[in-house]
Amino acid sequence: MGFLDNLKAKLAPAKDKVGDLAHQHGGKIEQGLDKAARTVDQKTKGKYSDKIVTGTQKAKDAVDRLGHKDGGGAKPPTA
Repeated sequence: MGFLDNLKAKLAPAKDKVGDLAHQHGGKIEQGLDKAARTVDQKTKGKYSDKIVTGTQKAKDAVDRLGHKDGGGAKPPTA
C-alpha cells in the first residue's frame, strides 16, 4: 500500500464526520458565509463584489457536496 492509500484510509473517518456536520449545520454555515461576504464587500467598498459573490457561491456548493444535500447530481449554476 502506498503513502497516498494510507493517507486516504486515515482521513476517511474525518471526511465522514465533516460530511455529517455539513449536513446538520449547512444552513448556519451558509448564513455565516453570507455574513462574511457582506462584511468583506463593505470593507472593500464594493470593489471586489463579483469575486466575493463567486467565491461565496463556490463555498456554498462545497458545503452542499460535503453534506450530500444535492443528491449526487450536478447543481445548475445560479445567476
